[in-house]
Amino acid sequence: MECPVCKKKGDWLAGEHSPFCSHRCQLIDLGQWLGGEHVISGPLRPEHFEKYAGLPPGEYLDLPEA
Repeated sequence: MECPVCKKKGDWLAGEHSPFCSHRCQLIDLGQWLGGEHVISGPLRPEHFEKYAGLPPGEYLDLPEA
């Protein structure tokens, strides 16, 4: 996997700073969000969820091992 900030390759999901390679890259990304460099393009709308409408309800959906 590639660190979203510095693009270094490694198994970052296994580390404590996931998905970043280091605390430094986490802070850089946070600063970019707070500074307005990263933005979410628009609000979520009901049509974004249409393909998930057929899923059965239940707490087990949040458990990856289930």
